[in-house]
Amino acid sequence: MFEQLSDRLAGTFERLRGRPRVTETDLDEALRDVRVALLEADVNLKVVRQLVATVRERALGEKVLESITGAQQVVKIVHDAIVEMLGGAATPLVRAERPPTVIVLAGLQGSGKTTTAAKLANLVRKQGRRPLLIAADVHRPAAIDQLVTLGKQLGVPVRAVDPGRVAGDVAMLASAAPADGQDTVIVDTAGRLHIDESMMAEIAEVVAASKPHEVLLVVDAMAGQDAVDSATAFHARLPLTGLVLAKADGDARGGASLSIRAVTGVPVKLIGTGEKLDAIEIFHPDRLAQRILGMGDILTLVERAQEHVDQKTAEEQARKLLEAEFTFDDFYAQLQQVKKMGPLGDLLKMIPGLGQVAKQLPEGPETEREMRKVEAIISSMTKAERADPSLINGSRRRRIAAGSGTTVADVNQLTKQFAEMRKLMKQMGSLAKSGRLPRLPGMPRM
Repeated sequence: MFEQLSDRLAGTFERLRGRPRVTETDLDEALRDVRVALLEADVNLKVVRQLVATVRERALGEKVLESITGAQQVVKIVHDAIVEMLGGAATPLVRAERPPTVIVLAGLQGSGKTTTAAKLANLVRKQGRRPLLIAADVHRPAAIDQLVTLGKQLGVPVRAVDPGRVAGDVAMLASAAPADGQDTVIVDTAGRLHIDESMMAEIAEVVAASKPHEVLLVVDAMAGQDAVDSATAFHARLPLTGLVLAKADGDARGGASLSIRAVTGVPVKLIGTGEKLDAIEIFHPDRLAQRILGMGDILTLVERAQEHVDQKTAEEQARKLLEAEFTFDDFYAQLQQVKKMGPLGDLLKMIPGLGQVAKQLPEGPETEREMRKVEAIISSMTKAERADPSLINGSRRRRIAAGSGTTVADVNQLTKQFAEMRKLMKQMGSLAKSGRLPRLPGMPRM
């Protein structure tokens, strides 16, 4: 979502780094570009003015002008200012000392509340909690059925309310949750406009009756400044404790979502990063600022790896790589692990310096097709061929191509790339054994 903004800022700072010293004129020129980039990204005007003024004041106060590291200092000051704009530090979800913890989701119709409710249930379950989903959207056709379906996918129980007594049923089901073994209750309410008085009164009754520990407003990150306006209006009527940025994986400008914390004063607690039920993260302002400024996001990458990759398996595969024992079976297993972590392009963007490489990769369905092609080719090999690729001669290549629905050229390309990778990793292994290669984190001792 923030790719265009990131590219604009990267170009600005690259020009700044090309100057031997940063003069006040250089600083003003860079800040003018930053201002334009933020406004084009749909960041709130008042927030942009405040951020630019803060950066300029700090840059002059810290005497970065004429310093040989002035450009780097300006980037750091901009980074810190964006972090402050986004809220400073991550704000964790509340957990009640005495169960159940009750979380009510509110928002406009179409903002993604029902899917977010299921994602949130999945997230808290990974934290060791036992969630219950309450389907309280009695106005949208099939909303309850949708939540029931999502609950079945996760193995999370779903309870529906009576349309005639929404607030009372929510309170009753929430209070009964501990007796059924659930310690966290997530309430999916109906979408509503903040100017719809009867609907706003309904959710106010739900909040009053259930006494939630969290009232989270789900905001469509692609909605522009309307999202900021609606969040401000909801906050005036409800005791909001946090925001959820849904659909942050879209291709809209997304700047409004950057300024929503500064305008409303309500912290962003969660961010939706995709369509799958595990595509939701705790919102970390510093990590998002790093992504926007092209610095990567190693911490989130490590967390995803820890969640989806078995450490012992990864260490064994790393050893095989460095000793040239890595087979197509190992490669296939790694592909499955990487797919669980998310799109390859998104993962590369989290590694400092590889953002440009990620942009050169095919996106969306094309990437999926390429991955499936590789999987099909490997699946069409015999067990012996996967263990020893040197067995794959001309006739075997034709058989593999026919079995995988690909061409001989596709098979040749994959086997050639695999051989080159094994050769390179064997050279790295030799350097590691001789002590000429620094040991990297996670690399097995040779």
